[in-house]
Amino acid sequence: MGALSALEETLENRWEALWARVLDKEPVEVLDALRHECDDNAVVCRAGRIMVPNAYDVELADEVHDQLTRHGTSVGQALTDSLSRHAERRGYEFAGPLAVHVARCPDVPNGRYRVASRVMQHVSTDGFFHATH
Repeated sequence: MGALSALEETLENRWEALWARVLDKEPVEVLDALRHECDDNAVVCRAGRIMVPNAYDVELADEVHDQLTRHGTSVGQALTDSLSRHAERRGYEFAGPLAVHVARCPDVPNGRYRVASRVMQHVSTDGFFHATH
Protein backbone atom coordinates (compact mmCIF):
# COMPACT_ATOMS: atom_id res chain seq x y z
CA MET A 1 0.00 0.00 0.00
CA GLY A 2 1.42 3.36 -0.97
CA ALA A 3 1.84 6.22 1.45
CA LEU A 4 -1.06 8.12 -0.13
CA SER A 5 -3.40 5.12 0.18
CA ALA A 6 -2.40 4.62 3.80
CA LEU A 7 -3.04 8.29 4.54
CA GLU A 8 -6.42 8.14 2.81
CA GLU A 9 -7.42 5.05 4.79
CA THR A 10 -6.30 6.66 8.06
CA LEU A 11 -8.31 9.80 7.31
CA GLU A 12 -11.36 7.74 6.39
CA ASN A 13 -11.11 5.73 9.63
CA ARG A 14 -10.85 8.92 11.67
CA TRP A 15 -13.80 10.43 9.80
CA GLU A 16 -15.85 7.31 10.53
CA ALA A 17 -14.84 7.39 14.20
CA LEU A 18 -15.88 11.04 14.45
CA TRP A 19 -19.15 10.32 12.65
CA ALA A 20 -19.80 7.43 15.04
CA ARG A 21 -19.09 9.61 18.08
CA VAL A 22 -21.41 12.36 16.89
CA LEU A 23 -24.20 10.08 15.73
CA ASP A 24 -23.69 7.05 17.95
CA LYS A 25 -22.64 3.82 16.20
CA GLU A 26 -25.35 3.69 13.51
CA PRO A 27 -23.45 5.21 10.53
CA VAL A 28 -20.50 2.88 11.00
CA GLU A 29 -22.84 -0.12 11.22
CA VAL A 30 -24.63 0.98 8.05
CA LEU A 31 -21.31 1.50 6.27
CA ASP A 32 -20.08 -1.92 7.41
CA ALA A 33 -23.31 -3.52 6.14
CA LEU A 34 -22.86 -1.73 2.82
CA ARG A 35 -19.27 -2.97 2.51
CA HIS A 36 -20.34 -6.53 3.39
CA GLU A 37 -23.08 -6.37 0.76
CA CYS A 38 -20.46 -5.35 -1.79
CA ASP A 39 -17.99 -8.06 -0.69
CA ASP A 40 -20.65 -10.78 -0.55
CA ASN A 41 -21.73 -10.09 -4.13
CA ALA A 42 -18.28 -9.87 -5.69
CA VAL A 43 -17.86 -12.08 -8.75
CA VAL A 44 -14.49 -13.03 -10.21
CA CYS A 45 -14.84 -12.71 -13.98
CA ARG A 46 -11.28 -13.51 -14.92
CA ALA A 47 -7.88 -13.27 -13.30
CA GLY A 48 -7.49 -9.83 -11.79
CA ARG A 49 -11.04 -8.63 -12.54
CA ILE A 50 -13.66 -8.68 -9.79
CA MET A 51 -17.09 -7.23 -10.52
CA VAL A 52 -19.51 -5.95 -7.87
CA PRO A 53 -23.04 -4.52 -8.07
CA ASN A 54 -23.29 -0.82 -8.80
CA ALA A 55 -26.66 0.04 -7.22
CA TYR A 56 -27.16 -0.10 -3.47
CA ASP A 57 -30.35 0.60 -1.55
CA VAL A 58 -30.06 1.60 2.09
CA GLU A 59 -33.39 1.64 3.91
CA LEU A 60 -33.34 3.35 7.28
CA ALA A 61 -35.88 3.21 10.08
CA ASP A 62 -37.48 6.60 10.72
CA GLU A 63 -35.46 7.24 13.88
CA VAL A 64 -32.16 6.30 12.24
CA HIS A 65 -32.94 8.37 9.14
CA ASP A 66 -33.74 11.41 11.31
CA GLN A 67 -30.57 10.91 13.34
CA LEU A 68 -28.31 10.65 10.29
CA THR A 69 -29.81 13.57 8.39
CA ARG A 70 -30.32 16.07 11.23
CA HIS A 71 -26.76 17.36 10.92
CA GLY A 72 -27.31 18.22 7.26
CA THR A 73 -24.82 15.61 6.10
CA SER A 74 -25.46 14.12 2.69
CA VAL A 75 -25.61 10.53 3.93
CA GLY A 76 -26.02 9.07 0.44
CA GLN A 77 -22.96 10.89 -0.89
CA ALA A 78 -20.87 10.01 2.16
CA LEU A 79 -21.79 6.32 1.81
CA THR A 80 -21.11 6.43 -1.94
CA ASP A 81 -17.68 7.97 -1.42
CA SER A 82 -16.75 5.48 1.27
CA LEU A 83 -17.97 2.48 -0.74
CA SER A 84 -16.05 3.73 -3.77
CA ARG A 85 -12.84 3.88 -1.71
CA HIS A 86 -13.54 0.42 -0.29
CA ALA A 87 -13.96 -1.02 -3.78
CA GLU A 88 -10.79 0.68 -4.99
CA ARG A 89 -8.77 -0.78 -2.10
CA ARG A 90 -10.14 -4.26 -2.86
CA GLY A 91 -9.57 -3.97 -6.60
CA TYR A 92 -13.29 -4.24 -7.43
CA GLU A 93 -14.90 -2.90 -10.58
CA PHE A 94 -18.49 -1.69 -10.41
CA ALA A 95 -20.88 -3.10 -13.01
CA GLY A 96 -21.70 0.49 -14.03
CA PRO A 97 -21.91 3.92 -12.43
CA LEU A 98 -22.09 3.62 -8.64
CA ALA A 99 -25.29 4.76 -6.93
CA VAL A 100 -26.22 4.52 -3.25
CA HIS A 101 -29.84 5.43 -2.60
CA VAL A 102 -30.85 6.17 0.98
CA ALA A 103 -34.54 6.04 1.87
CA ARG A 104 -36.77 6.12 4.92
CA CYS A 105 -38.51 2.79 5.58
CA PRO A 106 -40.61 2.27 8.71
CA ASP A 107 -40.62 -1.53 8.54
CA VAL A 108 -37.00 -2.65 8.24
CA PRO A 109 -36.56 -6.13 9.79
CA ASN A 110 -34.03 -5.26 12.49
CA GLY A 111 -35.72 -1.95 13.31
CA ARG A 112 -32.69 0.07 12.19
CA TYR A 113 -31.61 -0.47 8.57
CA ARG A 114 -31.52 -2.82 5.59
CA VAL A 115 -29.00 -2.89 2.74
CA ALA A 116 -29.51 -4.51 -0.66
CA SER A 117 -27.65 -4.38 -3.96
CA ARG A 118 -28.27 -5.03 -7.62
CA VAL A 119 -26.74 -4.39 -10.99
CA MET A 120 -28.36 -1.34 -12.48
CA GLN A 121 -28.14 -1.17 -16.23
CA HIS A 122 -26.08 1.63 -17.68
CA VAL A 123 -28.15 4.31 -19.36
CA SER A 124 -26.48 5.86 -22.38
CA THR A 125 -26.75 9.57 -23.01
CA ASP A 126 -28.74 8.81 -26.18
CA GLY A 127 -31.18 6.68 -24.22
CA PHE A 128 -31.50 9.36 -21.55
CA PHE A 129 -32.09 12.05 -24.18
CA HIS A 130 -34.86 10.03 -25.88
CA ALA A 131 -36.48 9.16 -22.54
CA THR A 132 -36.72 12.80 -21.49
CA HIS A 133 -38.09 14.15 -24.77
